Amino acid sequence: MKRGTRLGLLVSACLVLAYAPVVPAASGKEGKSLRVVSDQTVTGFPFPESVGCDAKSKVLYVGQFVSGLKPADKDSQGKISKVSLDGKVLEDRFLPTGSDVLHKPKGIWIQGNRLWVTDIDAVWVFDLKSRKGRKLELTGMGFANDPTVRGNDLYISDNRNDLLYRVEPADFLNLKGSPQIGIVFAGKGINPNGLYPARDGSILMGGFMSDKVARGIYSLGKDGEIKTLAPDLGRIDGIYQLKDGTLLVTDWNSGSLAHWTPKAGLQPLAKAFKGPADFCVIPDAKGYSVFAPDLAKSELRLIRLAP
Repeated sequence: MKRGTRLGLLVSACLVLAYAPVVPAASGKEGKSLRVVSDQTVTGFPFPESVGCDAKSKVLYVGQFVSGLKPADKDSQGKISKVSLDGKVLEDRFLPTGSDVLHKPKGIWIQGNRLWVTDIDAVWVFDLKSRKGRKLELTGMGFANDPTVRGNDLYISDNRNDLLYRVEPADFLNLKGSPQIGIVFAGKGINPNGLYPARDGSILMGGFMSDKVARGIYSLGKDGEIKTLAPDLGRIDGIYQLKDGTLLVTDWNSGSLAHWTPKAGLQPLAKAFKGPADFCVIPDAKGYSVFAPDLAKSELRLIRLAP
C-alpha cells in the first residue's frame, strides 16, 4: 500500500500554479485546516506495512511482514489480516490461503471485491469473497511498493529503482493468458512510493528515497506528463486526496501523518510515528477516519480527523 518541508514564498507561488490541475474545479480555495479528534493505538500487528479500507463491508485488511523488519526477504511469512474498524482482529491470516505464499506484503489497494497487494518483485490480485488469488511476476521490479487502479490500468511503484509500472487489465485474476506489463517511466528522480488516483485523472505519487535525500509529491497526467507539486519534502510513503483536492500523507522524516496544501505546505497532524507507512481513509460527513500502520513499532493507529 500504500506523504513535507517548509517552502519559500517563491517556491510556494510556483507550487500553487503547478498544483492547480489537481484541485477540483469546484473548490478554487485553499483546503480547510484539520485537527486530530482522537488517536488510538492498537498493538499486536507484527511489522504492518499497509492498511486497506473496505468501507462498504466496514472492515480493514492489514498487510504484515511478520518475521521482522527485512522488507526484501523472501521468507514466506507474510500475511494479511481482516480487522474491524475499531482494531479487533477478525481473522488473523485471511490471506493468503492454500498453497499461496506472501513474503513481505506492502501496498494494498481495494476496489469492489478485489484486493491488490505488492510483494517485492510481484503483485497479487485476490477475490475477497472466494480468496482466490493470482500472482504476477514483474520482471525488473526490485522493490514493489504501492498499487493503485485507474480505469482498466494497474499502476505499481518501485521506489528503490525509481520505476513506475503499468499492468493492463488491472483485474487479471481470471484473465486467460497474461496481462500486458509496461514501464511508464524510469530514472526520473522521483523514487515513487505511495500512489493515488487523483480527481482530475492523474496519478499522485509520493517520493521516498533515503534520510539523506528528500523527495516530494508529484503527479502523472493522463498524457504522461510528470509535474512536481511539492519538491524535497522528506520520505513520503502513503498518500490520499481529500475532497477539496489537498492531500494527506505519511512522512518518515517528520514521523507523522500530515496534511499538505499548496499554501501551507506540510502540516503534521498525528505525530510520534517511527515508521508511518501506507494508510487508508474512510471519509464521512463529519471528517475522516484514518487507519495508519507504524511499520517499525508493530502498531496500528486509528486516527479521527475533523475540520
